[in-house]
Amino acid sequence: MSAPPQLTPEERQAALAKAKASRQVRAMIKSRVKSGELSIAAVLLLADSDQAVANMRVLELVESLTGVGKIRGKSILERLDISLTRRIKGLGRHQLNALKAEFEVPSVKRRGRLIVLSGPGGVGKSTVAHQLRGAPGITVSISATTRAPRFNERAGFDYHFYSEEEFDKAIKNGDFLEWAEFAGSRYGTLAAPVLAALKSGESILLEIEISGARQVKAKMPEALLVFLKPPTWEELVSRLEGRGTDSPERRTARLALAQEEMAAAIFFDEVLINDDVKQVAATLLDWASA
Repeated sequence: MSAPPQLTPEERQAALAKAKASRQVRAMIKSRVKSGELSIAAVLLLADSDQAVANMRVLELVESLTGVGKIRGKSILERLDISLTRRIKGLGRHQLNALKAEFEVPSVKRRGRLIVLSGPGGVGKSTVAHQLRGAPGITVSISATTRAPRFNERAGFDYHFYSEEEFDKAIKNGDFLEWAEFAGSRYGTLAAPVLAALKSGESILLEIEISGARQVKAKMPEALLVFLKPPTWEELVSRLEGRGTDSPERRTARLALAQEEMAAAIFFDEVLINDDVKQVAATLLDWASA
C-alpha cells in the first residue's frame, strides 16, 4: 500500500484554511436552520452549488432543527431509510424528496385585502370599478340598491336591484356589511360574499358611499379606505350636470351633497385624483396585492 502523498507546507496550510472555511459555512447553515431563517428544502437546494454544504452530514443538519435533537434526528433518518453517516451530496432522489416532505412547512394562506373606494357622486367611482372587473387578484363587490336600473345596467352584474320591502328584510336579517341612503335611494353591501372572498385569499373592492365607508371601517378597521377626488370642482359639476340619467331635482341634490362629501377626504387612508381612470385602477390593483 503506497503512502499518502506528502503535502508541502503551503499545500497543508491551504487545506487547513479550506477545512476551516467549510466548518464555518456548516456552522452558519446550522445556526440559520435553528433560527428558522433557512428550511431543510432551502439547504438541500444550496448543496447543489456549495461544496461545503454538500459535504454536510444529513444527521448534523436535521439535529440543528429546533425541537429535533440527537435522538429524534436518528429516529427520523432511520424511518426515512437514510444512513446516519450519509452526507447531503450522497442522497438519492427518493431520499431527497422524503426529507423535504418530512420537514415541509405548510403554507399559510394569505387573507385578501378589503379596499373601499368612495368619493362624491359623479367622480367616476363606477367607471374605475368597471375597469377592475375581471382583473386578476381582485373582486369587485356588487351592491344592492332600491333605485331603478338605468338603461345600461344589468341585475346581478352592476347591482342587485331590491324592492323597498326586500331591502328592509335584508337589514332586519343582518345581511349588510353596510348600507346608506343616497339621493332618495338606499344602497348596501352584502356581507357574505365579501367575507367569503377575503377568507379565500381574494382581495375585494367596495365601491360605496362615504357613510357606508365609515361603517365598514368601524366594523373592519383593517379595510383600506380610498377617497376618489375629481381633478377640479368644475369638472365634477360638469359631470353631474351632464348626466342624462338623473332628474333635475336629483342633480341638484347630488351637487349639494358633493360639496359636503369633498370635505370627508381627510378621514380616508388614501386619496387618488381621478384624472386617469386606468392609472387609478392600476394603483388600486397594486394595493390589493400588497
